[in-house]
Amino acid sequence: MATINNFNKARNVQIDKYNFNYNDNSVNVNPSADPLSKLKARIAAGAIHDSAERCDAPKCHPETRVAVQNNLYRWIVEGDGELEQPKKIKWVTGPAGTGKTAVMGSLADRCAEDGLLGATFFFASWSASIGRRRKTAFVTTIAHQLAQRREDLKNAISAAMEKNPDVLEKNLHIQMEVLVLAPLREVVCQCEGPELRGAIIVDGLDECEAEQYHDTKSTVPRATPTRTNAQDQLEILQVLQAASLNPHFPFRILVASRPERVFREFFDPEINPPSFAQKLDLNVEHNADADITLFLEAQFDLIRRRYNFPLSWLPPGTIRTLVEYASGQFIYAATVIRLFDTSHREAPKALLEAILKMEATRKTSSNPLEQLDALYMHILGSSPDPPLSVRWVHAIKLIKPRYTVASAFNINMLLQTDPESNEAEHLLGTLHSLIQIPPLSDQTSTKYGFYHKSLFDFLEDPGRCGKLYVEESERRVLIWDAFVRVCARGCDTQFSYPESFLKFLVFFPCLEVAHVGIAHSKVLHTPPSADWDFTVQCVQSLIFSKP
Repeated sequence: MATINNFNKARNVQIDKYNFNYNDNSVNVNPSADPLSKLKARIAAGAIHDSAERCDAPKCHPETRVAVQNNLYRWIVEGDGELEQPKKIKWVTGPAGTGKTAVMGSLADRCAEDGLLGATFFFASWSASIGRRRKTAFVTTIAHQLAQRREDLKNAISAAMEKNPDVLEKNLHIQMEVLVLAPLREVVCQCEGPELRGAIIVDGLDECEAEQYHDTKSTVPRATPTRTNAQDQLEILQVLQAASLNPHFPFRILVASRPERVFREFFDPEINPPSFAQKLDLNVEHNADADITLFLEAQFDLIRRRYNFPLSWLPPGTIRTLVEYASGQFIYAATVIRLFDTSHREAPKALLEAILKMEATRKTSSNPLEQLDALYMHILGSSPDPPLSVRWVHAIKLIKPRYTVASAFNINMLLQTDPESNEAEHLLGTLHSLIQIPPLSDQTSTKYGFYHKSLFDFLEDPGRCGKLYVEESERRVLIWDAFVRVCARGCDTQFSYPESFLKFLVFFPCLEVAHVGIAHSKVLHTPPSADWDFTVQCVQSLIFSKP
């Protein structure tokens, strides 16, 4: 066996019987650092409402969702007029695309301007850093923000960290007591300074994914996860409920999520009648049609000015028709406008005509998502190879959150069958209204992103996306086959990969193995009953040696 030189600059990799031992210590804290620095090292900075990661997060269009925001702001300031035990938690819900995150983001900005923002945490599972997808950094991120609010609270949290040096390794209930409730009790009881009040806003809690405590040394995937998403989501709800019932806790808590079962049951007034304020259902209590109309009128006027169209360029009734198609889903209207804003290959008037004609594809009038589905189908169908484009979309979603080096360039290099081709542009070039695709000059340092989770609700439901549906095992096979292909190509000493791609590639198996499961490779011809370790060994032998 002759060792190849393609991986001569790889770091932190040990080869021992073809098993990867990759250590990615993303948090390196100086043991002598001050307590608040140790706390800061364990937060999810991207989950805070004004983080750089959320610079493109949706916000309410001017003059829209005013009634909803005023309703929630009034509750934060005044409550429900409770005379005795205040109800400090309110659930804001609604199906995908009703604008929950936009409302919460705009409300957080308003509260921050008025000095009424305690802390925020915006979960996101489909296009975000790892800290925003899991519960691990939830309490630490809340505590970190509270420490920035007032000097006395900052000192109390710092003292709590110093007195309890192992608190960061404890469960969320203990972290909440030590890092939040105990410092608040101390500050509130001292009665010094202005009264503490305001809001803690938690958005997208339904997107919190289960934290798995598995053996990282094993290459054999678990048959079933240790915990479910719902269990971790419920744990956070219980932690928030316990905090809200503490008499020294001065904040009101807003929790925004889809109406999944764990939330419906937790906020059921028959189960917990005295604990919560009345829920706010955006799909029921606030008719979004007027706000969607305002949004579309403003955006189409911008498009008219951009292309110097006459005032009469929109066919009569266009706005009314599109509002009807939206069925209360802001995401439909936003996606329509992004089609015009992302240099779609159809001319603006032809594109508008195609969108308006989608009405003929409707099967029934009972499903409010039918027009959104038709729009997604139209956009994906504009690709030269829609089935392969959809597979790429799934692969990007699966790979991107797990790797700090999963830039658009590295993902393209992995998935392209020909490294010299521009297959990514060929397949994704017409999908800019669905995918945040970095400019070519930025792709080595920038990741792909997705505008809204509803795209994957569509793609993961065979009843909605039809022939574009891809089984999960097939999604994994695409990734694994791509990995095998680039490893085989790397065995050719005449071919050299960029160093940034090698860094991505070299620890890919040990991180992806638990997620690929028992997907059967079409490139690496092992028998279906082959042991997974054997498959990994075969692939690793392609990387590190050649006959």
